[in-house]
Amino acid sequence: MTHTNNRLFDEFAKLMTDAAGVAQGVRDEAETAIRAQLERLMGDMDLVSRDEFEAVKEMAVAARDENDRLAARLIVLEEKLGIQSEPDPEDVSPV
Repeated sequence: MTHTNNRLFDEFAKLMTDAAGVAQGVRDEAETAIRAQLERLMGDMDLVSRDEFEAVKEMAVAARDENDRLAARLIVLEEKLGIQSEPDPEDVSPV
């Protein structure tokens, strides 16, 4: 009887192991399908990738830094030439 019980438990354990493998396969396949669907939907929305966003962000920071350097140089040149520049309308606060 013990041999029969062991065999039964062995078969049940094998069945559970196989079922777990099948479940993992189904999970992986579902995840792949969902990921593909989301990528397609996001592609249709014309969204930028993280890499593109980071590249443009770096460009904007560099442009802002260059703008600040050029503004400082302009102030120095205007002071040397004795020129009073017109205030930027965006910098003037409304009354």
